[in-house]
Amino acid sequence: MLVYPHIDPIALQIGPLAIHWYGLMYLAGFGLAWLLGRWRIHHHPSGLTLNDLEDLIFYGVLGVVVGGRLGYVLFYKPEDYLAHPLAIFQVWEGGMSFHGGLIGVVLALLFFAHRRGRTLLEIGDFTAPLIPLGLAAGRLGNFINGELWGRPTDLPWGMIFPGAHDGIPRHPSQLYEMGLEGFALFGIIWWFARKPRPIGQISAVFLMGYGTFRFLVEFTREPDDFLGLLIGGLSMGQLLSIPMVLIGVALFIWAAKRSTPELKR
Repeated sequence: MLVYPHIDPIALQIGPLAIHWYGLMYLAGFGLAWLLGRWRIHHHPSGLTLNDLEDLIFYGVLGVVVGGRLGYVLFYKPEDYLAHPLAIFQVWEGGMSFHGGLIGVVLALLFFAHRRGRTLLEIGDFTAPLIPLGLAAGRLGNFINGELWGRPTDLPWGMIFPGAHDGIPRHPSQLYEMGLEGFALFGIIWWFARKPRPIGQISAVFLMGYGTFRFLVEFTREPDDFLGLLIGGLSMGQLLSIPMVLIGVALFIWAAKRSTPELKR
């Protein structure tokens, strides 16, 4: 059994200004995306420029923040926010959804692709390898905050999280997600994207990989207390991940059937 190594969620305090580790993790995630994007532009020509990359990240930030917040509102607490709509804007109180953020990013990429005269799948294939390390940083932020802990376990690395208020060892599911949805997914996509692929397949691997890893990790993650387990004993995270995997599989097969030498990068 391990005891959670309490870390002050505030990284730096300057008078009334508090800089939180979680915010820094977001910053690190987008910084890593920028560095990886530069590398891909130089080593895997896609017709995008460094200026395009900066615009793409700007749109991505908007998509993550707006989509993540609205996704949380719609998927997790629609009745609460319908009763108190102004609370939607109280983002400092927490409440973000990855699946909502993904939808926001897809819409942002669609807007960017339209403005550049490209297809959504082309931009998605360029962007997909840049995302997982940012997800890893976000899950590290969750761990530092001592939130989104796992279900009870008797494994040796079970951890007691003070926020759970029960003294029961739990899975450090945030670290599982960091390892799988972050580092492992990055390795898989980066390896897959090293060679020319049919347009759409890199995006498909991201959808399949994230959806699968998230579905599996959710078995060790404590479900939201205001939702609990839902259909078939599955969590909301699992129910939202199933369509990701199905769409990814369909997209991968469609891209393979549609591919011709002219369509391959």
